Amino acid sequence: MATKTSPKGRQGDASAAATPAPRSSRDYPRILVPPPGPKAQKIIALDNQYSSPSYIKEYPLVMASGRGAMVEDVDGNRYIDFMAGIAVSSTGYNHPKIVAAVREAAGRFLHICGTDFYYEGMARLCERLAKLAPGQDKKRVFLTNSGTEAVEGAVKLARYSTGRPHLIAFDGAFHGRSYAAISLTASKVKYRKGFGPLLPEITHLPYDNPYRGVDGLAAAKRLFESRVDPSEIAAVIMEPIQGEGGYILPRPEFLRGWRELCDEHKILLVFDEIQSGVGRTGKMWAADYYGVQPDILLAAKGLGSGMPIGAIVAREWVMNWPRGSHGTTFGGNPVCCAAALATLDEVENGLCANAAKVGERLLRGLKALQEKHLCIGDVRGTGLMIGVEFVKDRGRKEPATDLVGKLEQLAFRKGLLLLSCGQSVIRIAPPLVLTPYDADTGLAILDECLSELS
Repeated sequence: MATKTSPKGRQGDASAAATPAPRSSRDYPRILVPPPGPKAQKIIALDNQYSSPSYIKEYPLVMASGRGAMVEDVDGNRYIDFMAGIAVSSTGYNHPKIVAAVREAAGRFLHICGTDFYYEGMARLCERLAKLAPGQDKKRVFLTNSGTEAVEGAVKLARYSTGRPHLIAFDGAFHGRSYAAISLTASKVKYRKGFGPLLPEITHLPYDNPYRGVDGLAAAKRLFESRVDPSEIAAVIMEPIQGEGGYILPRPEFLRGWRELCDEHKILLVFDEIQSGVGRTGKMWAADYYGVQPDILLAAKGLGSGMPIGAIVAREWVMNWPRGSHGTTFGGNPVCCAAALATLDEVENGLCANAAKVGERLLRGLKALQEKHLCIGDVRGTGLMIGVEFVKDRGRKEPATDLVGKLEQLAFRKGLLLLSCGQSVIRIAPPLVLTPYDADTGLAILDECLSELS
């Protein structure tokens, strides 16, 4: 007989943590067969035989379809999604307006290279992003296929625009896996091991971390005094809220201090908003949350609701590279542009506000779980970008790495999709369409898992 996961409870505020609405009228989450089921096992075996061993595969989810923040696998199991394909599926799954936009665009034409020719969708998307970017001054936009490509282009642009070679990045940063990107990345050694020599003229500094007591600004002053003259620095590249490094929210003084230093020394400030942008924080950009304007802003992930598209958005005086100096065959693909324009419509017209509202509900619920479970050392975040840090001992703040791995697997078997980051952090980055039911039910499953693991 088929079985369903069914954390008990009543409808209530998320501060109750384990009190979701009765699910008699809901068709998810449900576990019909222990995952991976027989159909999933066949697909996993095929994938293991032919795909690159570099793929990570967090747990044996074999997706078949989805709706909103619900994911269904090939065996009919249904899950609440708290990770959105690594913060990509911003409007959830099968959003009717996104699907309609993609179908309509695909029915007209699939490709014409935007580097060499014109089409309306590309022009409209560039205009939209330029006007949505923080600050009132005029912006220009270069469209890419991905966040990594946006990072690569930003490195070229910063060096060209300033005529300087050096770049500053931060410990814990993740900017992608191509060469300039992994040279800037410093979240896991496996991303860099065996791929050297990497890009030269890059210095990594500590990222501001209030939970760990790290002052990220103090290192900047030491750098300028002992290692790199600021007149040689082209750009400081940072995530305004660090993603892969542990969903770390820095102090506002950290970002504002770097803005002042960059202004003083004519250094470009680059915000990698590939994970934090497009409504995830409850505002369009994390830069808006902190009230700091970058010179270059990078977007991707949630921008296309799952379609591959990214963007470099820069102040007009910064994006001064000449004709033909940078280009792309597929970046700004017409179908992807249509998805991005429809996504921005939805984010501006309600999903940004929903992320703020449901995010507050999740934060309250997670803080209630923190009071109940001593293994939760910290809960931090804004909107639907929340980090839950697990520790072995709250006093010493020792990371509980093994617990996080077990929690991911157990939650998966109970119908909740989670994803870790940092040393021992679960990132809560669901689709922006997450409902109070989804939030409360996911919290109840999380509570149940932590009780079992303790």
